[in-house]
Amino acid sequence: MLIVTDDIAIHLSEIEIQAIRSQGSGGQNVNKVSTAVHLRFDITASSLPEEYKEKLLNLRDSRISKDGVIIIKAQRYNSQIKNKEDALNRLIVIIKRVTVAVNSRKPTKPTKASKMKRLENKAIQSQKKSLRGKVKESS
Repeated sequence: MLIVTDDIAIHLSEIEIQAIRSQGSGGQNVNKVSTAVHLRFDITASSLPEEYKEKLLNLRDSRISKDGVIIIKAQRYNSQIKNKEDALNRLIVIIKRVTVAVNSRKPTKPTKASKMKRLENKAIQSQKKSLRGKVKESS
């Protein structure tokens, strides 16, 4: 089980992990060892609550395909085990992002004192700039 939060856990059978060869330069084992990991998680077929599924599908994230599949490629480490852990941690971060409730903003009005202070600062700034003009020669 992959534990996301206290009340959300994902069974590992819902996550498809495939070992692939890493990109980039490497040493002698570059063409022999598959250390990178491709993780695929189908949001619609998962056991997540419906509200989280909707939020995940509406996320603007390049790792989520149009079909509702989260695809994560992990190749940061030279070890397949570490890359697998990294991919699972990144999946947890994506899911946790939608579980956090966003507080709605309560619009407020500026106080009378803050309005007065703003106007005073504007007057001071205006005076400074007016003094920067060309100097008139007196004859």
